[in-house]
Amino acid sequence: MTLNDLLRYAADHPDAVIFYFTLIPFAALLAGFMEREESHLPPWNYLYSALLYLVAVPAILATGLMAYKWLFERGSILDADLVLQGVPIASFFGTAYIIRRQVYMPGLPGFGRLGGLVVMIFATLVILWIIDRTRIVVFSGFKIQYLLVVFLLLLILVRFGWRKVFA
Repeated sequence: MTLNDLLRYAADHPDAVIFYFTLIPFAALLAGFMEREESHLPPWNYLYSALLYLVAVPAILATGLMAYKWLFERGSILDADLVLQGVPIASFFGTAYIIRRQVYMPGLPGFGRLGGLVVMIFATLVILWIIDRTRIVVFSGFKIQYLLVVFLLLLILVRFGWRKVFA
């Protein structure tokens, strides 16, 4: 199954996508009602962290997909699939808002890594966009698999450089 097949399957079954992305904020809300005093202690903080990651990773992927379509394929913003590109991002912000009201977010396990991952992905996309705009390499003709390999290699380089600069 290719990435295109997965996205096509998700677009053909929007009810499953919407169900998943409404279930996660509802679970965060329900967890907040169940335990208010000990929500910062294990296992509740691990539950909140898992719920945050369950919506953050698809939201990051949806943002990356939007950036790829708009910046590299020169697609129109009016052609965006709201279920695949809007719902994950909205669910992430909703879940983060609910969890932030219940626990101290930096106290969650792995929360600092999530913020660093978002910054590194953003920096990598900016570098790819600059390389594409200056016509050093034209990425719009690449297949998505090759672009993902270039993206991952550049992400590893950015991570290595990030550690060297801020260590």
